[in-house]
Amino acid sequence: MIALTSSIIMLILSVPVFAVIILLTIYLYKQQSIPLTAIIIEFMRLGSMPSLVAIPLFSFAGFILAHSNAPKRLFNLLSTIFGNFKGGIVLAAIISASIFTAFSGASGITVIALGGLIYQILKEAGYSDKFSLGLISTTGSLGLLIPPSLPIILYSVVAKIDINILFKKSLTYAILIIIVFYLYSLTISKKMDIPKQKFSLIKIKNSLIESAWEIPLPIFVVGGIYMGIITASEAATITVVYVIVVECFIKKEVKINELLEISKKTMLLVGAIFIVLASALAFTNYIVDAQIPENIFNFISKYITNKYLFLIILNIIILAINMIEIFSAIIIVVPIIVPVAINYGIDPLHLAIIFLINLELGYMTPPFGINLFLSSMRFNKKLTEIYRYVIPWWLIIFTSLIIATYIKPF
Repeated sequence: MIALTSSIIMLILSVPVFAVIILLTIYLYKQQSIPLTAIIIEFMRLGSMPSLVAIPLFSFAGFILAHSNAPKRLFNLLSTIFGNFKGGIVLAAIISASIFTAFSGASGITVIALGGLIYQILKEAGYSDKFSLGLISTTGSLGLLIPPSLPIILYSVVAKIDINILFKKSLTYAILIIIVFYLYSLTISKKMDIPKQKFSLIKIKNSLIESAWEIPLPIFVVGGIYMGIITASEAATITVVYVIVVECFIKKEVKINELLEISKKTMLLVGAIFIVLASALAFTNYIVDAQIPENIFNFISKYITNKYLFLIILNIIILAINMIEIFSAIIIVVPIIVPVAINYGIDPLHLAIIFLINLELGYMTPPFGINLFLSSMRFNKKLTEIYRYVIPWWLIIFTSLIIATYIKPF
């Protein structure tokens, strides 16, 4: 109890998460007379995980794309293709933001990088501030369910789930949520009487030419993994090489000497994740040895007798944690909840979908959802206004979460 209280106090005082985990792990190992060399062994074991290489490679590729005009070209292409449909410009925004988030690994980057462009075009089309900013503040997080999303890779590593299978299952739900988002947008477009864009074969042709080098990337990565042609690690390797060739040598929008700075930014993100992950592996080792998940199950099973009630409580806990820090939530919480959920008869892949949709919801849930803060700063709006704007979109994902929770998706 003292160790737990001390850890909470350190987190409140903004002590780095990895430092808190390491100090807690050292204390627990000492209590159980476990040699501290076991912590080093867990650090070394991190390097032997085959799917882990996908994290830095996909992240690096995503950061390169963010430094280029690829996101804008993608949005322009989709808007020219779907613009002649009612609400088509919104569908273009949803898909482009989702794909960009999937490759960049963070929906916050999408709000900053694509938000301004999407907002301007939606306003010119006649959409209100409430609709436009609500959409921008929420859509990017849909990419967390689309391969090669960083949270999916991290979850598969921590929960020891086949990453290729998880990619396939998460993509199915991402598509379903995107469809529901569009149907809501279609209703609003009709209500506001937003005119369709004129169909222009010339604009489509020009957009296709401009985006010719980027178009194959999501098709190759998502399609290749989905059909089992390539693994996630192979896709990551090919992706980063392809992106460097296209953006540095063909499009020449990213200079070679900028790659060093981009790699530094990437490694700051990846390094932070890896050091927390390595620390959590050592902590997880103690959790398993001490049979903590089993003890938790034995305790709560006296009061929670069925898995449906357990899932309600689990969703509340996960959502509260995800609003604060999603990567730490995956690394620390998943090893504890997976064994407990299995004891309740919940399939690990089903639990993964529930957790990932919770991540999406956490990004946009007041008062701590990170996208809400970013959107408020980016568009110079009061935070309370952004809270109101996201309500319809929040309800859509919340409903999707409830459906995913109680209807096994596969």
